Amino acid sequence: MSERNLRGSRLGGASLESESGVEPAERQQVTYHCPNGHSVTVPMSLEADVPPLWECRCGAEALRADTDAPEKKAGKPARTHWDMLLERRTIAELEVLLDERLELLRSRELIKRSA
Repeated sequence: MSERNLRGSRLGGASLESESGVEPAERQQVTYHCPNGHSVTVPMSLEADVPPLWECRCGAEALRADTDAPEKKAGKPARTHWDMLLERRTIAELEVLLDERLELLRSRELIKRSA
């Protein structure tokens, strides 16, 4: 019997549930102002925690109307490959390694030229 109900219908194509008795959450319109002069209005639930910043369509951070800019958090600078390398080796050790690698490359180059 269940096969008969599915015959001819697209699975996942349409919901078999009705929207009767369903009430959408109450909404509020939150406006953000971009430093480039754009205004963005976002519908949000009344129960939602409204963020002070929102990404504008131009990519800049838009500030919510009627609020002050949040304080910037002091973040750690990004560690580069060089920083991590200096945690493991000293400059003198790196110079020795560089000389060894250059010597190896030069010796292989001479072998290729003579062949």
